[in-house]
Amino acid sequence: MASALVFLIVFGIVAAFWSAHRAAAEAALRIGRNACAAADVQWLDQSVQLAGMRLRRHPSGWIGIERSYHFDYSRAGDDRHRGRIVMLGSELREFVGPGRGDAEPLAFPRAG
Repeated sequence: MASALVFLIVFGIVAAFWSAHRAAAEAALRIGRNACAAADVQWLDQSVQLAGMRLRRHPSGWIGIERSYHFDYSRAGDDRHRGRIVMLGSELREFVGPGRGDAEPLAFPRAG
């Protein structure tokens, strides 16, 4: 009986973490897509990539998970710039990308 209760508690914690993770990723996706549309730039790859997670204190004092996401966009079609979105829970904490911040073009080594 006790092992079933422990299993349910662990399962509940994992499910809550997964749900919060998906909510933050979907919010970052919307923010990146909307920022590219508003700046009239091409949003490349149609996705955001999780770049890192860490514990961070909310302004209310509670500890939460801060997630950093990267996304790529192009201004002219032949360049590639990297944007950054930082979410604390489901709240936007930082944005660097088209229209705000200074995102540098990505440099790729040439073959040959």
